[in-house]
Amino acid sequence: MTISSSLNASVAGLAANASRLATISDNISNSSTYGYKRAVTDFDSMVIESGRGTYSAGGVRTTTSRLIDERGSLVSTSNPTDLAVRGRGMLPVTPEAAVTVNNGDVPLLLTTTGSFRPDAQGFLRSPGGLILLGVPALADGSIPNYPRDSVDGLVPVQINANQFAGEATTRVDLSVNLPATSTREGAAGDNETLSVEYFDNLGASSNLSFTFTPTVPAFGASNEWTMVIQDSESDVNTDGIPDVVGEYALTFDDSRGGGGTLLNVTTTSGGPYDPATGVLTIAVDGGPMEINIGELGSGIGLTQLSNAFSPTSISKNGTPVGSLTSIEVDPNGYIRASFDIGINRVLYQIPLVDVPNVNGLETLDQQSFRVTPDSGTFFLWDAGDGPTGDIVGYAREESATDVAGELTNLIQTQRAYSSNAKVIQTVDEMLQETTNIKR
Repeated sequence: MTISSSLNASVAGLAANASRLATISDNISNSSTYGYKRAVTDFDSMVIESGRGTYSAGGVRTTTSRLIDERGSLVSTSNPTDLAVRGRGMLPVTPEAAVTVNNGDVPLLLTTTGSFRPDAQGFLRSPGGLILLGVPALADGSIPNYPRDSVDGLVPVQINANQFAGEATTRVDLSVNLPATSTREGAAGDNETLSVEYFDNLGASSNLSFTFTPTVPAFGASNEWTMVIQDSESDVNTDGIPDVVGEYALTFDDSRGGGGTLLNVTTTSGGPYDPATGVLTIAVDGGPMEINIGELGSGIGLTQLSNAFSPTSISKNGTPVGSLTSIEVDPNGYIRASFDIGINRVLYQIPLVDVPNVNGLETLDQQSFRVTPDSGTFFLWDAGDGPTGDIVGYAREESATDVAGELTNLIQTQRAYSSNAKVIQTVDEMLQETTNIKR
Protein backbone atom coordinates (compact mmCIF):
# COMPACT_ATOMS: atom_id res chain seq x y z
CA MET A 1 0.00 0.00 0.00
CA THR A 2 1.09 3.58 -0.51
CA ILE A 3 1.32 4.34 3.22
CA SER A 4 3.75 1.43 3.72
CA SER A 5 5.79 2.53 0.67
CA SER A 6 6.06 6.00 2.21
CA LEU A 7 7.43 4.47 5.38
CA ASN A 8 9.95 2.36 3.46
CA ALA A 9 11.02 5.36 1.37
CA SER A 10 11.64 7.42 4.49
CA VAL A 11 13.68 4.62 6.05
CA ALA A 12 15.74 4.48 2.84
CA GLY A 13 16.15 8.25 3.08
CA LEU A 14 17.47 7.95 6.64
CA ALA A 15 20.00 5.32 5.54
CA ALA A 16 21.05 7.37 2.51
CA ASN A 17 21.63 10.51 4.57
CA ALA A 18 23.50 8.47 7.16
CA SER A 19 25.84 7.31 4.38
CA ARG A 20 26.29 10.87 3.24
CA LEU A 21 26.99 11.93 6.81
CA ALA A 22 29.69 9.24 7.03
CA THR A 23 31.51 10.55 3.93
CA ILE A 24 31.25 14.12 5.21
CA SER A 25 32.68 13.05 8.55
CA ASP A 26 35.52 11.23 6.80
CA ASN A 27 36.30 14.28 4.67
CA ILE A 28 36.32 16.68 7.61
CA SER A 29 38.43 14.37 9.79
CA ASN A 30 41.02 14.13 6.97
CA SER A 31 41.09 17.83 6.14
CA SER A 32 44.72 17.93 7.33
CA THR A 33 45.78 14.59 5.83
CA TYR A 34 48.34 15.02 3.03
CA GLY A 35 47.17 13.48 -0.23
CA TYR A 36 43.63 12.71 0.98
CA LYS A 37 41.00 12.42 -1.76
CA ARG A 38 37.48 13.56 -1.02
CA ALA A 39 34.67 10.97 -0.82
CA VAL A 40 31.15 11.80 -2.03
CA THR A 41 27.75 10.12 -1.76
CA ASP A 42 25.42 10.37 -4.76
CA PHE A 43 21.66 9.75 -4.45
CA ASP A 44 19.67 7.80 -7.07
CA SER A 45 15.89 7.59 -7.01
CA MET A 46 14.13 4.24 -7.17
CA VAL A 47 10.89 4.37 -9.17
CA ILE A 48 8.31 1.62 -8.66
CA GLU A 49 5.66 1.18 -11.35
CA SER A 50 2.31 2.12 -9.90
CA GLY A 51 -1.22 1.35 -10.96
CA ARG A 52 -3.68 3.90 -12.26
CA GLY A 53 -4.72 6.28 -9.53
CA THR A 54 -2.06 5.12 -7.07
CA TYR A 55 1.60 5.87 -6.49
CA SER A 56 4.11 3.79 -4.54
CA ALA A 57 7.24 5.48 -3.26
CA GLY A 58 10.42 3.68 -4.26
CA GLY A 59 12.76 5.66 -2.07
CA VAL A 60 16.43 6.36 -2.67
CA ARG A 61 19.69 4.46 -2.86
CA THR A 62 23.22 5.72 -2.62
CA THR A 63 26.49 5.33 -4.49
CA THR A 64 29.68 6.29 -2.67
CA SER A 65 32.79 7.14 -4.67
CA ARG A 66 36.13 8.85 -4.16
CA LEU A 67 37.24 11.73 -6.38
CA ILE A 68 40.83 10.66 -6.92
CA ASP A 69 41.27 13.01 -9.86
CA GLU A 70 40.79 16.03 -7.57
CA ARG A 71 44.15 17.40 -6.42
CA GLY A 72 44.97 19.46 -3.37
CA SER A 73 47.33 22.43 -3.40
CA LEU A 74 51.07 21.90 -2.95
CA VAL A 75 52.92 23.16 0.12
CA SER A 76 56.69 23.42 0.50
CA THR A 77 58.72 21.44 3.02
CA SER A 78 62.38 21.18 4.05
CA ASN A 79 62.89 17.53 3.06
CA PRO A 80 64.25 16.96 -0.48
CA THR A 81 62.50 13.59 -0.72
CA ASP A 82 59.08 14.96 0.17
CA LEU A 83 57.48 14.41 -3.22
CA ALA A 84 54.26 15.51 -4.88
CA VAL A 85 52.94 15.09 -8.42
CA ARG A 86 51.99 18.34 -10.15
CA GLY A 87 49.43 17.34 -12.74
CA ARG A 88 48.32 13.93 -13.93
CA GLY A 89 50.07 10.75 -12.84
CA MET A 90 50.99 8.98 -9.61
CA LEU A 91 54.11 7.83 -7.83
CA PRO A 92 54.78 4.06 -7.81
CA VAL A 93 55.10 2.62 -4.29
CA THR A 94 54.91 -0.77 -2.61
CA PRO A 95 54.18 -1.94 0.96
CA GLU A 96 57.14 -2.31 3.29
CA ALA A 97 56.07 -5.89 4.09
CA ALA A 98 56.47 -6.94 0.45
CA VAL A 99 60.05 -5.64 0.37
CA THR A 100 60.88 -7.35 3.67
CA VAL A 101 59.59 -10.73 2.45
CA ASN A 102 61.47 -10.38 -0.86
CA ASN A 103 59.77 -13.31 -2.58
CA GLY A 104 59.63 -11.92 -6.10
CA ASP A 105 57.93 -9.01 -7.83
CA VAL A 106 56.62 -6.36 -5.48
CA PRO A 107 52.95 -5.32 -5.75
CA LEU A 108 52.34 -1.95 -7.35
CA LEU A 109 50.48 0.70 -5.37
CA LEU A 110 50.00 4.34 -6.34
CA THR A 111 50.06 7.61 -4.44
CA THR A 112 50.13 11.27 -5.38
CA THR A 113 52.39 12.43 -2.55
CA GLY A 114 54.62 11.10 0.18
CA SER A 115 57.27 12.02 2.71
CA PHE A 116 60.02 9.53 1.93
CA ARG A 117 63.11 9.18 4.12
CA PRO A 118 65.79 6.46 4.21
CA ASP A 119 65.10 3.72 6.75
CA ALA A 120 67.67 1.47 8.44
CA GLN A 121 68.29 -0.39 5.16
CA GLY A 122 68.38 2.81 3.10
CA PHE A 123 64.98 2.31 1.42
CA LEU A 124 63.04 5.54 0.83
CA ARG A 125 60.04 4.87 3.08
CA SER A 126 57.02 6.94 4.07
CA PRO A 127 55.85 7.09 7.72
CA GLY A 128 52.97 4.80 6.79
CA GLY A 129 55.24 2.08 5.42
CA LEU A 130 55.13 2.75 1.67
CA ILE A 131 58.45 2.34 -0.16
CA LEU A 132 59.16 4.34 -3.29
CA LEU A 133 59.84 2.42 -6.52
CA GLY A 134 62.14 3.50 -9.34
CA VAL A 135 64.28 2.35 -12.24
CA PRO A 136 67.98 1.95 -11.31
CA ALA A 137 70.47 3.84 -13.47
CA LEU A 138 73.42 2.21 -15.19
CA ALA A 139 76.99 2.89 -14.13
CA ASP A 140 77.23 5.83 -16.55
CA GLY A 141 74.06 7.42 -15.15
CA SER A 142 71.81 6.54 -18.08
CA ILE A 143 68.44 4.85 -17.61
CA PRO A 144 68.07 1.50 -19.44
CA ASN A 145 65.02 0.57 -21.46
CA TYR A 146 62.38 -1.11 -19.32
CA PRO A 147 58.83 -2.43 -19.86
CA ARG A 148 56.28 0.33 -19.50
CA ASP A 149 53.25 -1.86 -18.87
CA SER A 150 54.59 -3.99 -16.00
CA VAL A 151 56.56 -3.65 -12.78
CA ASP A 152 59.47 -5.78 -14.02
CA GLY A 153 61.79 -2.79 -14.33
CA LEU A 154 60.90 -1.23 -10.96
CA VAL A 155 62.87 -1.85 -7.77
CA PRO A 156 62.67 -0.30 -4.29
CA VAL A 157 64.72 2.90 -4.19
CA GLN A 158 67.63 2.37 -1.80
CA ILE A 159 70.05 5.12 -0.83
CA ASN A 160 73.22 4.18 1.03
CA ALA A 161 74.28 7.07 3.28
CA ASN A 162 77.88 5.78 3.16
CA GLN A 163 77.88 5.53 -0.61
CA PHE A 164 81.08 6.36 -2.48
CA ALA A 165 81.54 7.37 -6.10
CA GLY A 166 84.27 8.48 -8.44
CA GLU A 167 84.80 9.03 -12.14
CA ALA A 168 87.67 7.61 -14.14
CA THR A 169 89.79 9.92 -16.26
CA THR A 170 89.17 9.20 -19.91
CA ARG A 171 90.53 12.37 -21.56
CA VAL A 172 93.40 14.78 -21.04
CA ASP A 173 93.67 18.05 -22.97
CA LEU A 174 97.32 19.07 -23.17
CA SER A 175 98.53 22.55 -24.11
CA VAL A 176 102.32 22.82 -23.82
CA ASN A 177 104.83 25.11 -25.46
CA LEU A 178 108.21 23.55 -26.30
CA PRO A 179 111.26 25.81 -26.69
CA ALA A 180 112.20 26.29 -30.36
CA THR A 181 115.80 27.00 -29.36
CA SER A 182 116.25 23.42 -28.13
CA THR A 183 116.09 22.02 -31.69
CA ARG A 184 118.79 24.30 -33.14
CA GLU A 185 122.37 23.36 -33.78
CA GLY A 186 124.55 23.57 -30.71
CA ALA A 187 121.67 23.21 -28.24
CA ALA A 188 122.20 21.13 -25.09
CA GLY A 189 119.42 18.69 -26.03
CA ASP A 190 117.94 18.62 -22.51
CA ASN A 191 114.71 16.72 -22.01
CA GLU A 192 111.56 18.48 -20.90
CA THR A 193 109.29 16.52 -18.54
CA LEU A 194 105.71 16.88 -17.42
CA SER A 195 103.63 14.78 -15.01
CA VAL A 196 99.82 14.65 -15.19
CA GLU A 197 97.68 13.02 -12.49
CA TYR A 198 94.72 10.89 -13.52
CA PHE A 199 92.20 8.64 -11.77
CA ASP A 200 91.68 5.03 -12.79
CA ASN A 201 88.41 3.13 -12.90
CA LEU A 202 88.76 2.28 -9.19
CA GLY A 203 89.24 5.89 -8.17
CA ALA A 204 92.95 5.51 -7.42
CA SER A 205 95.36 8.30 -8.31
CA SER A 206 98.04 7.57 -10.93
CA ASN A 207 100.36 9.63 -13.10
CA LEU A 208 101.22 9.98 -16.75
CA SER A 209 104.79 11.07 -17.37
CA PHE A 210 105.47 13.00 -20.60
CA THR A 211 109.08 13.27 -21.72
CA PHE A 212 109.90 15.56 -24.64
CA THR A 213 113.34 14.96 -26.24
CA PRO A 214 114.55 17.47 -28.88
CA THR A 215 116.37 16.41 -32.04
CA VAL A 216 119.54 18.54 -32.23
CA PRO A 217 120.90 18.74 -35.82
CA ALA A 218 124.47 19.39 -36.91
CA PHE A 219 123.34 22.44 -38.83
CA GLY A 220 120.24 24.64 -38.72
CA ALA A 221 117.09 23.68 -36.82
CA SER A 222 115.25 20.35 -36.92
CA ASN A 223 111.97 21.48 -35.27
CA GLU A 224 111.51 17.85 -34.20
CA TRP A 225 110.77 16.29 -30.82
CA THR A 226 110.17 12.79 -29.52
CA MET A 227 107.30 12.51 -27.01
CA VAL A 228 107.34 9.46 -24.74
CA ILE A 229 104.38 8.75 -22.43
CA GLN A 230 104.78 6.45 -19.42
CA ASP A 231 102.08 5.21 -17.04
CA SER A 232 102.98 4.88 -13.36
CA GLU A 233 100.46 2.05 -12.91
CA SER A 234 101.62 -0.08 -15.83
CA ASP A 235 103.86 -3.10 -15.33
CA VAL A 236 107.25 -1.94 -14.13
CA ASN A 237 110.37 -3.28 -15.82
CA THR A 238 113.19 -4.89 -13.87
CA ASP A 239 115.04 -1.58 -13.84
CA GLY A 240 112.15 0.10 -12.01
CA ILE A 241 111.04 2.28 -14.93
CA PRO A 242 107.31 2.33 -15.78
CA ASP A 243 106.35 0.92 -19.15
CA VAL A 244 106.02 3.20 -22.14
CA VAL A 245 102.40 3.44 -23.31
CA GLY A 246 103.05 5.72 -26.26
CA GLU A 247 105.89 7.20 -28.30
CA TYR A 248 105.42 9.82 -31.01
CA ALA A 249 107.66 11.87 -33.31
CA LEU A 250 106.53 15.50 -33.44
CA THR A 251 107.41 17.88 -36.25
CA PHE A 252 106.60 21.59 -36.02
CA ASP A 253 106.04 24.04 -38.83
CA ASP A 254 108.68 26.72 -39.34
CA SER A 255 106.91 28.63 -42.10
CA ARG A 256 106.08 32.30 -41.74
CA GLY A 257 102.32 31.71 -41.66
CA GLY A 258 102.10 28.66 -39.38
CA GLY A 259 105.33 28.85 -37.46
CA GLY A 260 105.32 26.90 -34.20
CA THR A 261 102.25 24.77 -34.89
CA LEU A 262 102.17 21.01 -35.33
CA LEU A 263 103.07 19.97 -38.86
CA ASN A 264 103.17 16.20 -38.49
CA VAL A 265 102.80 13.48 -35.85
CA THR A 266 104.26 10.01 -36.47
CA THR A 267 103.29 7.12 -34.21
CA THR A 268 106.14 4.91 -33.05
CA SER A 269 104.09 3.00 -30.44
CA GLY A 270 100.70 3.41 -28.81
CA GLY A 271 97.44 4.43 -30.39
CA PRO A 272 97.34 6.35 -33.66
CA TYR A 273 97.07 10.13 -33.86
CA ASP A 274 93.96 11.56 -35.52
CA PRO A 275 94.91 14.80 -37.32
CA ALA A 276 91.26 15.80 -37.70
CA THR A 277 90.61 15.89 -33.94
CA GLY A 278 94.12 16.18 -32.55
CA VAL A 279 93.53 13.16 -30.32
CA LEU A 280 95.70 10.12 -29.75
CA THR A 281 94.55 7.15 -27.67
CA ILE A 282 96.79 5.29 -25.25
CA ALA A 283 96.13 2.21 -23.13
CA VAL A 284 96.66 2.97 -19.45
CA ASP A 285 96.13 0.57 -16.57
CA GLY A 286 92.50 1.66 -16.06
CA GLY A 287 91.53 1.44 -19.73
CA PRO A 288 91.88 3.54 -22.90
CA MET A 289 92.53 7.26 -22.52
CA GLU A 290 92.37 10.06 -25.06
CA ILE A 291 95.19 12.62 -25.11
CA ASN A 292 94.35 15.78 -27.02
CA ILE A 293 97.58 17.45 -28.23
CA GLY A 294 95.90 19.69 -30.81
CA GLU A 295 95.10 19.51 -34.49
CA LEU A 296 97.71 20.04 -37.19
CA GLY A 297 98.21 23.72 -37.87
CA SER A 298 96.34 24.75 -34.73
CA GLY A 299 97.78 27.09 -32.13
CA ILE A 300 95.98 25.15 -29.40
CA GLY A 301 97.69 22.07 -27.99
CA LEU A 302 101.40 21.44 -28.50
CA THR A 303 103.40 24.37 -29.91
CA GLN A 304 107.07 25.21 -30.40
CA LEU A 305 107.80 28.88 -29.86
CA SER A 306 110.49 31.03 -28.27
CA ASN A 307 112.92 29.60 -25.73
CA ALA A 308 110.69 28.59 -22.78
CA PHE A 309 109.09 25.29 -21.80
CA SER A 310 105.63 26.22 -20.60
CA PRO A 311 102.62 23.99 -19.82
CA THR A 312 99.97 26.60 -20.60
CA SER A 313 96.89 24.47 -19.90
CA ILE A 314 96.24 20.95 -18.65
CA SER A 315 92.62 19.87 -18.23
CA LYS A 316 91.15 16.44 -17.67
CA ASN A 317 87.97 14.75 -16.58
CA GLY A 318 87.61 12.24 -13.76
CA THR A 319 87.53 12.62 -10.01
CA PRO A 320 88.79 10.77 -6.94
CA VAL A 321 86.42 8.77 -4.75
CA GLY A 322 84.00 10.95 -2.76
CA SER A 323 81.29 10.46 -0.14
CA LEU A 324 77.57 11.04 -0.57
CA THR A 325 76.42 14.36 0.87
CA SER A 326 72.83 14.80 -0.34
CA ILE A 327 70.18 13.59 -2.76
CA GLU A 328 67.49 15.46 -4.66
CA VAL A 329 64.70 14.62 -7.10
CA ASP A 330 64.35 16.78 -10.20
CA PRO A 331 61.06 17.47 -12.06
CA ASN A 332 61.72 14.60 -14.50
CA GLY A 333 61.94 12.12 -11.64
CA TYR A 334 65.72 11.62 -11.64
CA ILE A 335 67.15 10.98 -8.20
CA ARG A 336 70.53 12.70 -8.21
CA ALA A 337 73.21 12.14 -5.59
CA SER A 338 75.74 14.85 -4.78
CA PHE A 339 79.20 13.92 -3.54
CA ASP A 340 81.78 15.95 -1.63
CA ILE A 341 84.13 15.88 -4.62
CA GLY A 342 81.73 18.09 -6.55
CA ILE A 343 80.08 15.54 -8.85
CA ASN A 344 76.43 14.60 -9.30
CA ARG A 345 75.30 11.15 -10.33
CA VAL A 346 71.89 9.81 -11.35
CA LEU A 347 70.92 6.84 -9.16
CA TYR A 348 67.28 6.18 -10.14
CA GLN A 349 64.45 7.51 -12.24
CA ILE A 350 60.95 7.60 -10.79
CA PRO A 351 58.33 7.09 -13.51
CA LEU A 352 54.77 8.36 -13.20
CA VAL A 353 51.95 5.83 -13.41
CA ASP A 354 48.81 6.70 -15.34
CA VAL A 355 45.53 4.81 -15.93
CA PRO A 356 42.59 5.67 -18.20
CA ASN A 357 40.05 5.99 -15.34
CA VAL A 358 41.73 7.40 -12.25
CA ASN A 359 38.51 7.33 -10.21
CA GLY A 360 38.23 3.60 -10.87
CA LEU A 361 41.26 2.86 -8.69
CA GLU A 362 40.75 0.94 -5.46
CA THR A 363 41.35 3.09 -2.39
CA LEU A 364 43.64 1.67 0.30
CA ASP A 365 45.17 2.94 3.53
CA GLN A 366 47.91 5.60 3.66
CA GLN A 367 46.45 7.52 0.71
CA SER A 368 47.45 4.71 -1.65
CA PHE A 369 45.54 3.19 -4.54
CA ARG A 370 45.55 -0.03 -6.56
CA VAL A 371 44.84 -0.71 -10.21
CA THR A 372 41.49 -2.45 -10.89
CA PRO A 373 39.59 -3.55 -14.01
CA ASP A 374 37.49 -0.37 -13.66
CA SER A 375 40.58 1.86 -13.76
CA GLY A 376 42.06 0.17 -16.81
CA THR A 377 45.65 -0.98 -17.31
CA PHE A 378 48.51 1.22 -16.19
CA PHE A 379 51.41 2.69 -18.15
CA LEU A 380 54.71 4.05 -16.87
CA TRP A 381 55.55 7.49 -18.26
CA ASP A 382 58.61 9.63 -17.85
CA ALA A 383 57.63 12.58 -15.66
CA GLY A 384 56.75 15.53 -17.87
CA ASP A 385 56.15 13.29 -20.89
CA GLY A 386 52.85 12.35 -22.49
CA PRO A 387 49.78 13.22 -20.41
CA THR A 388 51.62 13.27 -17.10
CA GLY A 389 52.82 16.22 -15.06
CA ASP A 390 56.12 16.54 -13.26
CA ILE A 391 57.47 15.64 -9.82
CA VAL A 392 58.06 18.35 -7.23
CA GLY A 393 60.60 17.80 -4.47
CA TYR A 394 60.48 19.63 -1.15
CA ALA A 395 56.67 19.54 -1.45
CA ARG A 396 53.56 17.72 -0.23
CA GLU A 397 50.02 17.70 -1.59
CA GLU A 398 47.39 18.92 0.85
CA SER A 399 44.01 17.31 1.40
CA ALA A 400 41.42 17.89 -1.30
CA THR A 401 38.77 18.56 1.38
CA ASP A 402 37.06 21.96 1.38
CA VAL A 403 35.97 22.28 5.03
CA ALA A 404 33.52 25.14 4.33
CA GLY A 405 31.84 23.12 1.61
CA GLU A 406 31.67 20.02 3.79
CA LEU A 407 30.05 21.95 6.66
CA THR A 408 27.45 23.29 4.23
CA ASN A 409 26.74 19.73 3.09
CA LEU A 410 26.53 18.71 6.74
CA ILE A 411 23.74 21.22 7.38
CA GLN A 412 21.85 20.03 4.28
CA THR A 413 22.24 16.41 5.33
CA GLN A 414 21.00 17.13 8.84
CA ARG A 415 17.89 18.86 7.48
CA ALA A 416 17.22 16.02 5.04
CA TYR A 417 17.62 13.45 7.81
CA SER A 418 15.21 15.37 10.04
CA SER A 419 12.71 15.62 7.20
CA ASN A 420 12.78 11.87 6.58
CA ALA A 421 12.31 11.25 10.30
CA LYS A 422 9.29 13.60 10.20
CA VAL A 423 7.77 11.58 7.35
CA ILE A 424 8.11 8.40 9.42
CA GLN A 425 6.42 10.17 12.33
CA THR A 426 3.59 11.30 10.04
CA VAL A 427 3.13 7.78 8.58
CA ASP A 428 2.98 6.41 12.11
CA GLU A 429 0.23 8.86 13.00
CA MET A 430 -1.70 7.94 9.84
CA LEU A 431 -1.44 4.23 10.61
CA GLN A 432 -2.61 4.96 14.13
CA GLU A 433 -5.66 6.75 12.72
CA THR A 434 -6.35 3.73 10.47
CA THR A 435 -6.20 1.46 13.50
CA ASN A 436 -8.58 3.70 15.41
CA ILE A 437 -11.32 3.29 12.73
CA LYS A 438 -12.29 -0.04 14.28
CA ARG A 439 -13.04 1.49 17.67
